[in-house]
Amino acid sequence: MLPVGYTSILEAGSRDDFRREVVRFSQSLGFNTVSAMAVVDLAMGRSEFVSIDNAPDGYAAAMHDVPAMRRDPVMQHCRHQSVPIIWDQDTYTRRGLGELWEEQARFGYHTGIAMALHLPEGRHFAFGVERDQPLPSDGGELQRLVADLQLFAVHAQDAAMRLLSPLLPQVDLPALTPRELEALRWTMEGKTAWEVGAILGISERTAVLHVNNAMHKLGCTSKHQAVLRALRLGLIS
Repeated sequence: MLPVGYTSILEAGSRDDFRREVVRFSQSLGFNTVSAMAVVDLAMGRSEFVSIDNAPDGYAAAMHDVPAMRRDPVMQHCRHQSVPIIWDQDTYTRRGLGELWEEQARFGYHTGIAMALHLPEGRHFAFGVERDQPLPSDGGELQRLVADLQLFAVHAQDAAMRLLSPLLPQVDLPALTPRELEALRWTMEGKTAWEVGAILGISERTAVLHVNNAMHKLGCTSKHQAVLRALRLGLIS
């Protein structure tokens, strides 16, 4: 039987219910603030999102600096990784981004734990908790805390996609041919066009054509971008 915290988020029937349960669970673990975000990838590298949080007044306006946020190490980690990140001032200062930490620290964002779940069809769920006190120094206690948050995030993403995704644009998956998908899969494995052609029994020129067609359909300018977008959309694995 699932603990009450997990069943409650699964039973959320509205955005307000969802926000209340996310905040309640996070505060029960000792975190002042929390954010939960449903994201969907669109064409040409664009993404849309719907966020639920309990950020302090003025935080969103103060942090509304898109170029700076694109450099944020926590956001960049969650964009590309599925494992949680435990962050604090050192996470920013060792990358020369101490000013970003200082800006958010004045709102109580001193340290925290963040993670992202990357789902098929270009959908993602990001979840982060923050507080102004240090995290547990005991390794076992910290590991249990991260595990609790991971388990909650798995259940929260189900409710988030149900309640928040309808507010996001619908994604029309590109119609790649089987050959184009095969060419991308082997490109992902590091194969050259000549090697892809040899594996698929086609000419190098035809292999290049399949990859280029896939790039065009995915709205990408390089084969590496095309592979990443196809992965995010769940077209290849």
